[in-house]
Amino acid sequence: MLALVLAAINLRPGITSFAPLIERIAADLDLSRGLVSLTTALPVLLMGLLAPLAPRLAVRFGLERTLCLCLGLIALALLLRLLADIPWLLILTAAMVGAGIAVAGPLISGFIKRYFLESVGRTAAFYSLSMAVGGTLGVVLTAPATELFGQRWPWGLALWAVPAVLALLVWTRLPNRPEPTAERSGGLPWREPRAWLVSIYFALQAGLFYALATWLVARYHEAGFSAAQSNAFFSGFMLIGLPSAFLMPWLAQRFGKRHLMMAACSTLATAALLVIALLPQVQPLLVCMLLGVALNGTFSMSLVLPMYEASTPLAVSRLTAMMLCTGYSLACFAPVLTGMGRDLAGSYQGPFLVLAMLAAVMSVLALRLAPRCTLSNQAD
Repeated sequence: MLALVLAAINLRPGITSFAPLIERIAADLDLSRGLVSLTTALPVLLMGLLAPLAPRLAVRFGLERTLCLCLGLIALALLLRLLADIPWLLILTAAMVGAGIAVAGPLISGFIKRYFLESVGRTAAFYSLSMAVGGTLGVVLTAPATELFGQRWPWGLALWAVPAVLALLVWTRLPNRPEPTAERSGGLPWREPRAWLVSIYFALQAGLFYALATWLVARYHEAGFSAAQSNAFFSGFMLIGLPSAFLMPWLAQRFGKRHLMMAACSTLATAALLVIALLPQVQPLLVCMLLGVALNGTFSMSLVLPMYEASTPLAVSRLTAMMLCTGYSLACFAPVLTGMGRDLAGSYQGPFLVLAMLAAVMSVLALRLAPRCTLSNQAD
């Protein structure tokens, strides 16, 4: 459990730590909003494109050893951010972080299925909570750390190598278990219609999260709030999601109504995004907190879906790999298109209205994900 929690904590700070500093980084390095958004979009793209490699690497090297290598790659990338005032190196570290997360994500789902078969819901709750904690700390602590380091933002970004190294030390002590021979063949479940429903829902919620992680602070700053106030609203968005990320998977397992809970969270996200787009002066902290509850709820429950849909650790990893591949490959465009929309329109109102429409589509898809029989372990 300690290894699981530490690994999960390190799957988000390498991305979310950019949000409080993105305008400063763009100004210091003379980068456009569209280009600087690659610090978020590129990791998300790679998290999608490289996810199908995870089951193959697990078969070749073992699940535990592969996860250990992923954490090592993330730690190295974050250390290199000490030199992040070089634009190409900053983008390279974003790619390395994305590659590490891409392979680790599907394998952690399989790890839970292997070691916590009798308590999947409770363990998934700790998993999603740990991811939310890591993402939140990346937002909340990066700006104060940067001030502590004399306004040197590369040092503020590189700070997150510390928990990555700690997690790596723990994972190196875990025994490596090879996958059963009977499961070594097979690919991802591309021909399963239900797998596509899971994947598209994940794509929409991930796109919303990463667009907001990149531009929510900027939206409120544009609306007339100070940088400190805007960061406080975003911190509220992240912090309030912690109990939501923990409770939703547990409640879904206990009551078996996860599709209704997902639909309710998606509807709440739609309403909050409409307020942010049209009436940003209305109770901004409360609106951001409601949005945090909604999106962290949809994220944590979508992470749990493959664990219920497939019956073995490697089958779970394969379905999760498809979900992440499809989801992140599409979601990576959200922060870039939001930034480009702002550059073209001169305001964040239009892009945020589009985000609200995507949240509404999620509500419809969630109702189609009512629990059914598990997916076949066989893949095309």
